[in-house]
Amino acid sequence: MKRLIFLCFIFLLTLSTKALATNSDPDPDPNPLKSGEITGRVLDANLKQPLPYVNVIIKNDQGEILTGGITRDDGFFEIEKIELGNIQVSIQYIGYKTYSKVLRLDRKNNKVDLGQIFLEENLESLNEVTVVAEVSTIQQKVDRKVITVGKDLAALGTASDLMTAVPSISVDAQTGDITLRGNQNVRVMVDGKFTNIPTAQLLRQLPSTSIKSIELITNPSAKYNPEGMSGIINIVLHKNTQIGFNGNLNVGLRYMREAKFNSALSTNYRNGKVNVYGNYSNNIAKNRNFGNISQIEQNSFQNLNMLDNNKSYVYKFGVDYYLNEKNTISAFTNYNTFNGNSLVNSDYIFTNNMSLNQYQFNDVYNENNSRQYNFDYKLKFDKEGHNIELEVDHNNFDEFIETSNDVTGASTRPDFDEFTRTDRNRTTINLDYVNPLSESSRLELGLQARLFENNIDYNSDARIRNESGDYIPTQNEFDYTRDIYSAYLSYSKKFEKWTYQVGLRAENVMVDVNAFQIDLSTDETTPFPFENDYFQVYPSLFLTYNPSEKNGYQLSYSRRVDRPGIGQVNPLPRWNTPLISDLGNQELVPQFTNSLEANYTRNLKKGSITGGVFYRIIEDEINRAVLVDRSNLDSNRILLTFENFGNTTAYGFELSSNYRPTKWWSLNASFDMYSRIQKGISERLDPNIVNPTEADIVLETVKIDNLIWNFRVFNNFKASQKLTFTAFAMYRGKDTGLNFTMDPMYFVNLGARYSFLENNKATFSLNFNNVFETQKISIVSERPFLQTANFYPEFTTVSGTLSYRFGDSKYRAKSRKRRDDFIKEAQGGL
Repeated sequence: MKRLIFLCFIFLLTLSTKALATNSDPDPDPNPLKSGEITGRVLDANLKQPLPYVNVIIKNDQGEILTGGITRDDGFFEIEKIELGNIQVSIQYIGYKTYSKVLRLDRKNNKVDLGQIFLEENLESLNEVTVVAEVSTIQQKVDRKVITVGKDLAALGTASDLMTAVPSISVDAQTGDITLRGNQNVRVMVDGKFTNIPTAQLLRQLPSTSIKSIELITNPSAKYNPEGMSGIINIVLHKNTQIGFNGNLNVGLRYMREAKFNSALSTNYRNGKVNVYGNYSNNIAKNRNFGNISQIEQNSFQNLNMLDNNKSYVYKFGVDYYLNEKNTISAFTNYNTFNGNSLVNSDYIFTNNMSLNQYQFNDVYNENNSRQYNFDYKLKFDKEGHNIELEVDHNNFDEFIETSNDVTGASTRPDFDEFTRTDRNRTTINLDYVNPLSESSRLELGLQARLFENNIDYNSDARIRNESGDYIPTQNEFDYTRDIYSAYLSYSKKFEKWTYQVGLRAENVMVDVNAFQIDLSTDETTPFPFENDYFQVYPSLFLTYNPSEKNGYQLSYSRRVDRPGIGQVNPLPRWNTPLISDLGNQELVPQFTNSLEANYTRNLKKGSITGGVFYRIIEDEINRAVLVDRSNLDSNRILLTFENFGNTTAYGFELSSNYRPTKWWSLNASFDMYSRIQKGISERLDPNIVNPTEADIVLETVKIDNLIWNFRVFNNFKASQKLTFTAFAMYRGKDTGLNFTMDPMYFVNLGARYSFLENNKATFSLNFNNVFETQKISIVSERPFLQTANFYPEFTTVSGTLSYRFGDSKYRAKSRKRRDDFIKEAQGGL
């Protein structure tokens, strides 16, 4: 962390050579009657945590620098040998507002203790420079938990890899889907903006080096979209606006059974009022997976061999134009392209009757493109922090999927092809107003419009059966429109030790769904219309209490909503196998969640520890339903869909810590435990019944009380200024769902990071995942019939990543020299 001292060069660019020369010759007379002393301690105003390596500058009444220094690890500073007279104390730290105080030192008052000095964050200043610390940190703020990504997590490869090491988040090793606090109802944003790109695809193509921080907003304020039971994950990317031309290049390679390559290039050029930036990244990967499913009652098993070959590319270009001190215009466009091919061999074997064996080969081609256009205008008023901002964001996503299904063996189903086209448009308009009414109070108002359209066109030559049992060609169309108009108000007030914030968000929602199924053999059309309009308010409340710099308490409440997703309301199957089809339910209604959360932070001498509990009441819970396929009872096929199941509850406990046992060893550790009650229904049919009818279907109402816990720890071992070793360990407990139970999973990852070239511009990272080959996926299911499953993705991998920073070296060298000269003089040449 001591390397962060170099940041002080930003504040030295305006200092004259004459001032430095004057300061280089301090008064040699140590007589305390001719010099004074100033002490104090600097802390973060919000977190009440000490800030190390903060610049403390002492000037005379002419503005000339007399001396200075930096704070220690505990935030304390002591400046000696200060000339008597009128002086100005300036305390400066990157990302924080400057603290200034004018005072007088004389013979009677030559020792002044400033006490505790609280620095407030300056978000606009923080965006000016890209700073990456050696070690990641976890901070509990008023309404969110912030994981600042250091070089340790940045070296992991992709955003998906990074998320595995983040507290409270779980990543599905096969699908790439994520959960927050054990729940999949979470929304993912990038730089505060939603995207149409599927979450798993987005995380796999974002390089971890591009991520500045991860914000876990588990109880969002009224300013935020209320969607997502468990909250919002906001991925904040680095944005460089340094003067001159600067950039960063990353390349990475990973291998187990197949090779995986990713690279990224980010650049910016700023000259005066204009900052231009551009980013490019790609992810080219083959992934092989093996699996087997055993159905105990039928004495059968299914072997799967899967190979994915995916390529994705992201291009981004943006401009910031600083008209003057009060007006800023920003615009960017983001283009993403993806194409992939999945090959799946599935053998379904009946041990007792080989004549029933089936063999299916699926060849899936997927191509999608996403385009984003964003415009932002911000007007600052005379009062600091008083501003109004308009943002317009439009996102378009189109996808084409072609699936070839070849079926042989006992199945009567002919070979068939499927074609799916998706076109999705999302437009968001935000108008936000912020007014700091006083030094201790703040008012925020805003309006938002979110306009969403989704169209799916599906064609198949023989996917479904008619009433006669014949497979027929079909065409399905699914049109989904949802418009949401919102207004919010938020007010906050600070006292000496207390802070509160209250908010209210009101939303009017209009949903219009039209689905059509067309029998192409008869041109008969079956419509499935659906509407769901509603108005809701979402209150929020936050309380914080900081009795001392070592202790902090937070209490929060919010009401949230989970609107059914496209896959949950789309009656067209998302995927098919010889035994299972997955499809949505148009008649789903939103589920609402009332969430209460409490957190406590304790600042230690060598770190901090945060503990928290939460409790949720969930109305009209959306969950899985397992139904028997009535169109062909002899096939014993099942349908996975969704239903609303009344009210339920969930609660949990979390514990996380940053700790530095020694100068060369630091760690981030977390433990989380969640309990949730799930309700559902499951139909089943006895496979031994000959010529079954609907009367033979057995309906089971299911209620599961699941307790799941996770533990993870990330260690950094600093061998030298250039070489660091890492060790990450994780244990995920047994997870019991409505339809299956997943066995515990645990693994250990090891890594090394080496920095080289001038000023450590280049970094090479080497990682070895699943060192002891303990990570695997094992599942036991009792519904709709008893079965076990095991999958073996590419967990054990070796990867290497090279990162290189480049830019205006002359500019940085000049700034660095000024910094070094100042530190020497401020500390008396030590």
